[in-house]
Amino acid sequence: MKRRFLFIVPVAFILIVSCKNVVDEKQTVQDQCPEWVIVIHGGAGYINQETFSAEKESQHKERMEAALLMGGEILKNGGSSLDAVEAAIRIMEDSPFFNAGRGAVFNADGINEMDASIMDGKTGKAGAVANVTVIKNPISAARKVMEQTKHVMLIKQGAEKFASEQGLDIVDPSYFFTQESWDEHINGLEKEDYGHKGTVGCVALDKNGNLAAGTSTGGMTNKKFGRVGDSPIIGAGTYADNNTCAVSATGHGEFFIRNVVAYDIAARMKYRNENLKDVADDIVNKQLKDIGANGGVIALDKNGNLAMPFNTSSMYRGYLKADETLKVFIFHDR
Repeated sequence: MKRRFLFIVPVAFILIVSCKNVVDEKQTVQDQCPEWVIVIHGGAGYINQETFSAEKESQHKERMEAALLMGGEILKNGGSSLDAVEAAIRIMEDSPFFNAGRGAVFNADGINEMDASIMDGKTGKAGAVANVTVIKNPISAARKVMEQTKHVMLIKQGAEKFASEQGLDIVDPSYFFTQESWDEHINGLEKEDYGHKGTVGCVALDKNGNLAAGTSTGGMTNKKFGRVGDSPIIGAGTYADNNTCAVSATGHGEFFIRNVVAYDIAARMKYRNENLKDVADDIVNKQLKDIGANGGVIALDKNGNLAMPFNTSSMYRGYLKADETLKVFIFHDR
């Protein structure tokens, strides 16, 4: 009996310390297996901390807080991670402060073309839409694709017709206009989405231990018409698996597609048994940085440990856990 007891104790100890509380300089948080967790991002980029006004900082943080509170309330009441992810992203899509939904940037032809995806870590099912121009909340259309079709992705008019048939809100393209995005278009900026706006995303863990991830974007300012980035590509910009983690990415989409970034994080956890912190940090701050790829990720594992690494000067991000204070950040130090 003594031998059996000695064997059980070390195993139990390992399970306990796997969720120990750690907060480091890379904004990675590991905690004691929280009941539920929600994490969001509003895009990575190069905001000048010196010239970014207090008003803009406050506006962005207020919207991030609203998104976290909306998703957190769902999780607190026993709702699903999918519901929380969709609800949080809708809050950011409805805001003019992010490059998604109402605040989406313009393509080279002066049109707002939007992409979104969502994935269920429990079932492995996923849905996505791309190049849509009249769907008020692309993330909701992506979820409808996942749940109401046998497909993963619908694009352009096909996606819009489907969304209308599903009773989703269809709006005039003028709804997505914001002066800030139009000014960037007129100025002919040919760069990634590194202004005051960014792609939005969310990952969540619910009380039943189910993970989910979602991402929504307007893509790159002045992108060629028809261009699709990583946000609607499962495994590139979005991925979720209950056995490993949930991931949503932001940054230069072409690099995230080529390197299958979201899936790579999960795969290294699954096949190499690496922890979330080390994997996410290595991929963002070494692998991607070494090839000149700008961006970041939010990631959440099955134990509620989270990571928010980015290799740019800023990334809108935040998280909320059961029985903890909400936290939001923009820069490395705040």
